Amino acid sequence: MSGTRRAVMWTVAVVGALVAVGLTLVAVLVDLDTADRAASVVGAVTGLVALGFSAYALAKPGGGHEVHVVRARGRGAVAARGDVSGNAFGERSRAVGGPQPPSGRRSPGGTVSARGDGAVASDGSVRGNAFGDGSEAETR
Repeated sequence: MSGTRRAVMWTVAVVGALVAVGLTLVAVLVDLDTADRAASVVGAVTGLVALGFSAYALAKPGGGHEVHVVRARGRGAVAARGDVSGNAFGERSRAVGGPQPPSGRRSPGGTVSARGDGAVASDGSVRGNAFGDGSEAETR
């Protein structure tokens, strides 16, 4: 958790505790009717703040949450969420050369799936790979 998020979390917790203590003091020291009205106002404000946070989370790219399902089934199946570059799949296969820079391309959500003999699925770029027994790929 980042330092900013941690600070926000602690601030919200402390403010919530102070509001609860304040409402209790109003109920004990003033009267129950005033405490009831104050609690109604605090509840309404809290609800509006929560609605704002929800709207913000839903407006973020990915709809507020990201669901990624990556599946690989069967003999030799490969599934990757992102780039598959500079790899060798199969016996006596090799990929020679330097590492490939990532493409940076990725879907905001979804499913990546590979099934069957030698199937490969990627949510990014597939380049510079050697597929199959005894194959070779040269990456530059």
